[in-house]
Amino acid sequence: MADSFFRIKGKNPVSGTITPQGNKNEALPLLGAVCMVHGETILRNVPMIADVLNLIEVLSHLGIEVTQLERGVFSFKNTGNLQSDLPTELCSKLRGAVTLAGPILAKTGRVFLPRPGGDKIGRRRIDTHLLALEALGAHIEIFPDGYEITTDRLVGKDILLDEASVTATENALMAACFAEGKTIIRNAASEPHVQGLCRFLTNAGAKIQGIGSNILEIEGVGSLQSPKNASIEHRIGSDYLEIGSFISLAALTKGELFIEDVNLDDIRMIRMVYSRLGIEIRPHEGGILVPSGQKMEIHPDYHGATPKIDDSPWPGFPADMTSVALVTATQCKGTVLIHEKLFESRLFFVDNIIAMGAQIILCDPHRAIVIGPSKLYGSRVASPDIRAGMAMILAALCAQGESEIHNIIQVDRGFERIDERLRSLGASIERISE
Repeated sequence: MADSFFRIKGKNPVSGTITPQGNKNEALPLLGAVCMVHGETILRNVPMIADVLNLIEVLSHLGIEVTQLERGVFSFKNTGNLQSDLPTELCSKLRGAVTLAGPILAKTGRVFLPRPGGDKIGRRRIDTHLLALEALGAHIEIFPDGYEITTDRLVGKDILLDEASVTATENALMAACFAEGKTIIRNAASEPHVQGLCRFLTNAGAKIQGIGSNILEIEGVGSLQSPKNASIEHRIGSDYLEIGSFISLAALTKGELFIEDVNLDDIRMIRMVYSRLGIEIRPHEGGILVPSGQKMEIHPDYHGATPKIDDSPWPGFPADMTSVALVTATQCKGTVLIHEKLFESRLFFVDNIIAMGAQIILCDPHRAIVIGPSKLYGSRVASPDIRAGMAMILAALCAQGESEIHNIIQVDRGFERIDERLRSLGASIERISE
């Protein structure tokens, strides 16, 4: 995978039906949660992507018995022999390993968390995680290669997170399930994948109130376990970030695409933002239809002011969609400001899109002005992160000529067999071994 690149020929309209993969950002914390559940857990609709498969391998190292029942369906058996040292080499490959800190600390009283890896999009602080665990009674010792977190006992507290971090909310939530008394988490993230984790934990015996809100109340319980002679089963929801990318795919290639298995509530803000770009999305038979012949014209704000697409915590526009939205805007008539507030290096990939012919002014690390439509031309680029990788694929698919996208290990971390699935829709994309 690491020694391959994508060769893409643009200007082929896509058509057909596609099913989104399971939500990566729900799968990763659920893999942490299975460490807390005594007995068997079966997870369905697991995305078969590098980050998830690496974390499953981490669970095997920790003593969880893992069996793949079929594609996308795994059984996890926790017999109580859980290790507390996370394997450094595996954890360095992905950011999601950080969500193991809370559950393993709660289960064993100790965890060594290596410094997490993941996307190169700027500093990704874990202070919020550590401060929340510390508030619950954890002691943290910092080493050059990671953090040793220990506790004699966890005690429920009223916690205000200093940022509405998704993974910090998940870590605090899982640790609080085993804390004595009541924990209140304020400024909690409430994304669909956080809600999915809450529903799973509740099915396993956790007591959680406020699911879907920014205040979670957790009453500590002695244990989480599957029913006697049975398993806890959970189906991971569809990845709404991939759904958003497929909407752009259809619009940019001027094709018609039906995306099935879509929860409309998950994409309300994506639909709203894309409507401002002149992209029509129709609810249709349990999914959405993106028709061909899109207007692709940016709607200005009142009095003709330049509109803005900016990310914010749920239910705002997802930060992970800003790269794709930026590329989409290059093919829309008009001007729009893209404001990515979260990561200081996320927008640096736009130099590659400018080299392909886009009219983009990078104002600073967080803001870019896109003036469209621009005729894009094939180029040779490299992906710095998962979302930029997908954005580059989309740019190449609507560009004139042939493109090469390198460092596609980043794309494989977040998108399952993306080349095969796009080819099934008529896209010209090949995986070439170097």
